[in-house]
Amino acid sequence: MEPDATTALAADAYVYGSPLVRRLSAVQAGLQEGYGELAPAPFNDFAHADGPATPRTHTPYAPADLVDALAQLDLSGGPVRLHVPDMGGAYHVLQFVDAWSNVFAYLGERAGPDQGDWLVVPPGWAGTVPEGAGVIDAPTSVISVLGRLACDGPDDMPRVRALQQELTLTHLGDRAHRTGLPATESGVPGELRFFEELRVWMADFPPAAADRAYQDRFQPLGLLEEGISPYVSPAPGLVRALRRGLALGRLRVEEAARRPTALAGWQMTPHLRDYNLDHFGVGTLGTPEWKLPGRQASYLVRAVAARRGRWQPHGYEAVYAHTSRDSGGRPLEGAHRYALRFAPPPPVRAFWSLTAYDSPGGHLVANAADRYTIGSRTAGLVHGADGSLTLHLSAERPADPADAANWLPVPAGRFRPVLRLHVPDQAVLDGNYVIPAIERLGT
Repeated sequence: MEPDATTALAADAYVYGSPLVRRLSAVQAGLQEGYGELAPAPFNDFAHADGPATPRTHTPYAPADLVDALAQLDLSGGPVRLHVPDMGGAYHVLQFVDAWSNVFAYLGERAGPDQGDWLVVPPGWAGTVPEGAGVIDAPTSVISVLGRLACDGPDDMPRVRALQQELTLTHLGDRAHRTGLPATESGVPGELRFFEELRVWMADFPPAAADRAYQDRFQPLGLLEEGISPYVSPAPGLVRALRRGLALGRLRVEEAARRPTALAGWQMTPHLRDYNLDHFGVGTLGTPEWKLPGRQASYLVRAVAARRGRWQPHGYEAVYAHTSRDSGGRPLEGAHRYALRFAPPPPVRAFWSLTAYDSPGGHLVANAADRYTIGSRTAGLVHGADGSLTLHLSAERPADPADAANWLPVPAGRFRPVLRLHVPDQAVLDGNYVIPAIERLGT
């Protein structure tokens, strides 16, 4: 192949394969170093957060009303049993993600009753399911399970801790599971590590059949080679093409990630997970409105989703909207007072909440009221006679008692509010409900 063609092929390989490399790199980090505020945990075991995000939390844009749980599952030795306790009607979700970043199953309030045992099984498994257990078919032998449990603050943590202890995983396979990911060649130069990881992990965690047909075209890059890595001593021409292709592929993903998605000043991407075209397990929707029409287009969207954030769910489970400007297009700053008037409040079937983070860091900032989120679960909110709800965003507590009841403290400098809509109504998803702009008060 001509050098230009090889470079273009390498760029395509980056767009196609970066979600796999990012996902499994995160799995490796979860096993060895931990993930955000979560401690490291071995395969087939949960790591639990100590509570919702606080100003001491280092993970950007972490939720202040949910407690995270994370498990990396290895099914190479056979199925794993997941036990879900009775959550008492409180909102929770378990999100299942395969090695290619496909969200392929959900358990939780929206998906239906989930209390009891579930058997998570590897691809091609044909064993006997224990009586009374549900089945979750994993597309790859390594997957991640992200859990989020609603929490109403420190006083609610004893209830959450009890649930954490009952949310368990048990390896049931007849062979030992792995302790780490398949090893890559150590002698590969740093700038080619991406292609080496893609080569090894693509072979160990094959995608859907249609994707396997697409990735066959990467043979000239060495990505389908078995045994000794072709990247230990590659030809200079191939090295140049791979380097250029890597840069070109990254640029393509970055440009796609910058495309505007704002509506009335709020940015939201409810269809960012619609690239999954093949695996629709428990709790997922495989209807046309939740599937991208083209497979190659789905590769770029999948790469953007992997770059933006690993854990964003489908829009039917939750929509996250954020903004950094008021109705006049001016940056939001704690030196001013703001109002956000919902008429009516966001239509959801679970709950909604608004959280303010500093900008650009994305962290909570301590305030005297020790309040970091406000929403439909907040006690004592004051509604208007017409059912509307006006939230007040400012660094200082409002003098009026009604305004103070609806007050969300914000950082003194620039800040970014994030509105989380859990199980949003169709009106949110089809754009009939528009999130109002934030109004600056006074002069």
